[in-house]
Amino acid sequence: MSRLESVLDILQRFYGALPSPPRDPFRLFVWEVLSGHSTPRKRDAAFAALRRIRALTPDAVGRAPQKKLEDSVALAGPYAEQRLRALRTGVDRFKRSADLTAVIRGPLTAAVRALRTLPQVNEAGAYRMLLFAADHPVLPVDFAISRVARRLGYGAENVDPTTCARSVRRALVRELPRNPEAFRRAFLYLSNHGSATCTERDPHCSVCPLLTDCPYGRMKLQALN
Repeated sequence: MSRLESVLDILQRFYGALPSPPRDPFRLFVWEVLSGHSTPRKRDAAFAALRRIRALTPDAVGRAPQKKLEDSVALAGPYAEQRLRALRTGVDRFKRSADLTAVIRGPLTAAVRALRTLPQVNEAGAYRMLLFAADHPVLPVDFAISRVARRLGYGAENVDPTTCARSVRRALVRELPRNPEAFRRAFLYLSNHGSATCTERDPHCSVCPLLTDCPYGRMKLQALN
């Protein structure tokens, strides 16, 4: 068992079962649009509201009453107008390309090219769609995962964000079995740990289950003592 797999086992015991992003490509696109500049709690509230008004397919979004659609999206927080525009653009993209789902689940190069046409889907979002909606064994590296990994000693330091994400991804992937389930587990637990405990400001190192294996956490607590 690799060091990373041991880390994931510890996090899984600490946090228990975690909810996964949607597996349907369009629903996951909606989830991505709601996630930007939001919090998991607000995003999930907005997503649940769209589910209640049955607006989680391209056709259903187009038929949904405008006021109900606006109220649902607004639950995600600011930038509601931008989110609504992104949803409409995405609806059009999914409708015009009936094979989009098949393309995403096909060869990786074509899948990435297709995802770049969707609004508000950045590199980490594209990797999430490839992993959760298309079963590609790729690892999304968002800010939370990058922060956790670097504090644990994975990836290069003092490089620009894009290079850092790629360096972290390479380092983590080397220690994972090459199957989508392993990659999904790594994303869920590392990202959740970065949001819940290993936060950017004032990380909760004293209660962190990874403290004994975390150079950053040990150094931080030593400085406080």
